[in-house]
Amino acid sequence: MTAMPTTVTLQSIQSARQRIAGAVYRSPCPYSLSLSRLCGCEIFCKLDHLQMTGSFKERGARNKLKLLSPAQQKAGIIAASAGNHALALAYHGRDLGIPVTVIMPKWASLVKVGNCRTLGANVVLHGEAYDDARRHALELAQNQHLPYIPGFDDPDIIAGQGTMGLEILEDVPDVDAVIVPIGGGGLIAGVATAIKEIRPNVRIIGVEPKNAPTMYESLKAGHLVRIQTQPTLADGLAIAEAGQLCFEIVRKVVDQVILVDEPQIATSVLRLLEHEKMVVEGAGAVPLAAAMDPSLALAGKKVVLVLCGGNIDVMLISRIIERGLAAEGRLCRFTAYISDRPGSLAKFLSVIAATGASIKDVAHDRNFGPPDIAYVPAVCTVETRDFEHIQEIYAAMRANEIQFKEG
Repeated sequence: MTAMPTTVTLQSIQSARQRIAGAVYRSPCPYSLSLSRLCGCEIFCKLDHLQMTGSFKERGARNKLKLLSPAQQKAGIIAASAGNHALALAYHGRDLGIPVTVIMPKWASLVKVGNCRTLGANVVLHGEAYDDARRHALELAQNQHLPYIPGFDDPDIIAGQGTMGLEILEDVPDVDAVIVPIGGGGLIAGVATAIKEIRPNVRIIGVEPKNAPTMYESLKAGHLVRIQTQPTLADGLAIAEAGQLCFEIVRKVVDQVILVDEPQIATSVLRLLEHEKMVVEGAGAVPLAAAMDPSLALAGKKVVLVLCGGNIDVMLISRIIERGLAAEGRLCRFTAYISDRPGSLAKFLSVIAATGASIKDVAHDRNFGPPDIAYVPAVCTVETRDFEHIQEIYAAMRANEIQFKEG
């Protein structure tokens, strides 16, 4: 392998594009009428969740693997990943005939573990956290004298991810702003480098979950900091420490980094599913959450959302949909206290029905109730139009002297 560069340039990104051409899908970047109306600006979506393995990681993985020497390609590589990086290396390693060993934490998605094995990778489950898997991968790489392929903090990986920026400018040449998710920082470092070199006036906005503000806190401190991440729907962005090279690039070429909370992420996944018929994972949906933030002042601008991944667990989708509906006021739960007499439940339900709400679930518990044994709790989940509709339901219950507790 040639000597590793210490930075990323437009030339290295253009070279990476030639290197991965024909093997990595050139994803489209179409205009979205429904999202444009929702956000009050012209929205274009870069659909990199449509890559063969479901994420943008293929760009950097392919570029890095192609740059290995023939001897290194024959011997194979080692990497650590919780999912998307592993899938990308497994897929392109098989295509290039390169043996791939990936160390994944024990909590990694069973689907992703299974897919990596199906693609021919040697999967080793180790540790409770990504950092545990990474340390083990580095030890194995050193002991077996094999190249370790990092997930983001590598010039060749970053250059590969930057090819997305070139495609965005070809499809939306007069773009005003590009919103990019941030985990370790490899994607935004590459995309921002490519775009700023060609169109320096384009605004580059990074977005992270509030539960994993790695780059946000590092930029605020002026140096790389390690954080304690919390569980987030955007699990692909839950990185405790951004890459050093990524950080150095981001602080030079990224205009702003903002944070979004869990209800915003859930709502974004739901809206992409509803309005665009796209199944996008939480990490890929955060750009839409940012675009809906009025503080960014994007009204009337041409904005590209980088939808970078679609590997979402099907069991998680239902939970995200429910949270998204609740965040939009389209799902409501409350506990009503009704008389323990025949016909009381029917009367209560008729009050709810009269408001136009659809009762999704009701649990009528006569055994565990309030101190006054004349009343029993009825826990209701109802489908509503919006928050105003919820207030109409509460008003109807008050008018019928029904006691209730929200939530």
